[in-house]
Amino acid sequence: MTTNSSPQLWLYDTTLRDGTQREGLSVSIEDKLRIARRLDQLGIPFIEGGWPGANPKDVQFFWQLQEDPLKQAEIVAFCSTRRPNSTAATEPMLQDILAAGTRWVTIFGKSWDLHVTTGLKTTLEENLAMIRDTIEYLRSQGRRIIYDAEHWFDGYKHNRDYALQTLEVAIAAGAEWLVLCDTNGGTLPHEISQIVQDVVEVTGKLGTGDWELGSRKESSQSPIPNPQFPMPQIGIHTHNDSEMAVANAIAAVMAGVKMVQGTINGYGERCGNANLCSLIPNLQLKAGYSCITEDQLTQLTEASRFVSEVVNLAPDEHAPFVGRSAFAHKGGIHVSAVERNPLTYEHIQPEQVGNRRRIVISEQSGLSNVLAKARSFGIELDQQKAEAREILQRLKDLESEGFQFEAAEASFVLLMHEALGGRQKFFEVKGFQVHCDLIEGKETSNALATVKVAVDGKNILEAAEGNGPVAALDAALRKALVNFYPQIATFDLTDYKVRILDGHTGTAAKTRVLVESGNGRQRWTTVGVSNNILAASYQAVVEGLEYGLLLHSQASAALKASS
Repeated sequence: MTTNSSPQLWLYDTTLRDGTQREGLSVSIEDKLRIARRLDQLGIPFIEGGWPGANPKDVQFFWQLQEDPLKQAEIVAFCSTRRPNSTAATEPMLQDILAAGTRWVTIFGKSWDLHVTTGLKTTLEENLAMIRDTIEYLRSQGRRIIYDAEHWFDGYKHNRDYALQTLEVAIAAGAEWLVLCDTNGGTLPHEISQIVQDVVEVTGKLGTGDWELGSRKESSQSPIPNPQFPMPQIGIHTHNDSEMAVANAIAAVMAGVKMVQGTINGYGERCGNANLCSLIPNLQLKAGYSCITEDQLTQLTEASRFVSEVVNLAPDEHAPFVGRSAFAHKGGIHVSAVERNPLTYEHIQPEQVGNRRRIVISEQSGLSNVLAKARSFGIELDQQKAEAREILQRLKDLESEGFQFEAAEASFVLLMHEALGGRQKFFEVKGFQVHCDLIEGKETSNALATVKVAVDGKNILEAAEGNGPVAALDAALRKALVNFYPQIATFDLTDYKVRILDGHTGTAAKTRVLVESGNGRQRWTTVGVSNNILAASYQAVVEGLEYGLLLHSQASAALKASS
């Protein structure tokens, strides 16, 4: 828990630059702007927007933010030092940086002598000149500098003296932040602690007057008033190649760094970057640092899922803190204990990060699971009555046949209503037929489904086409029912998953189908199991429509009761 006296940590998000280097992740200008504004709302003080001049998308991104700035965050431009044997004043890429119009600029330079001689193919002295010249030039143009010491930890381990020299040059040239980068992601936490402590000690001596830092004119509009920060300040930037990015960042904070760089959901090249969705709650709720406000912290789960949606990647359901399963309880003993006191199996309150507790229903469930799950859907069961134990037994019987209700809560709700004798019969399917045409030489196939349903005693026969049998069946059902239930027009089938349960039986294997449906505001999942994949799909699709109608009926009843 943070207090007014909690030490301040500065967060630096690089989702829009480093995060987009993840394989399979691509964003438009509009996507970048939406994410930047969401991060601004979350309270992130520094947001790295990209490398102006590297591509037209980043140029336009910075132009648009000049026209419509963020509310509180500093948008930061990113760039390398100038090229060898040139001058910063004549370097075209630095002119693009200036044109971006940001107050803060992050410059990365080489810390590892191997990269200087092999990658840049220049001398160690010229690399120092590149760092000095680039920072001094940008400072002369009124920019404030964050210096990212690339490959810092590898460079330190191979040539400590030279690595420290690069920092000394950056300080003398006017850098206000020195960010130590574990670019290859191969350093372990104990090494991070030792090296950061050494850097803090060395740079602390430089900041006391043993090193001439030069005069600085600070902007009163900056979110970081210079008097708060004895120069220089140290930051950390870690990658996850050894599954240590979050641990390494925390180790660096404990060793004295004041800025933590990372990305939302840990997106990044190769194995990713330090995950801010784990770092922020760990540092704020457990280590006692002040990162963002408590209200902003409650937005973390939503922000994580928002970014996943924008970049079109499925959320990690098992992610710490923000994952759907982060506070999910499945074992009956666990559920019983959590119902009495959540501290028994939860390390924080889910609501602190905007998440929620979930009780998972499966064959491992006890009566406590059923009672808690029913309560979450507004159904009060009496554990002394037979209905509760009948539901539990029915659940276990169905799961033994291959059903999976932990991933299909809507089907479980319908099962409970049926056991209690209160399942509404919106419609009854009398039967269906599906016919498929597959023409040799054509990549696509056509399917025709015919369904017969009864609504209020009236039989309806309808047919519809689709690009496959499930699509045709779904279309035919909707066509038959929409005149009776117009709200069905707002339902969408958003996901369809098939799992073979006993593959050793070949094409006769039992199949489980999960169908996710939505109405623009809510999503729900239903399940079907059968040796016939169409029959399994039929079960899931029909229950998806039925549950959507149940939600609409409940919403209408609540609205009527409140008016």
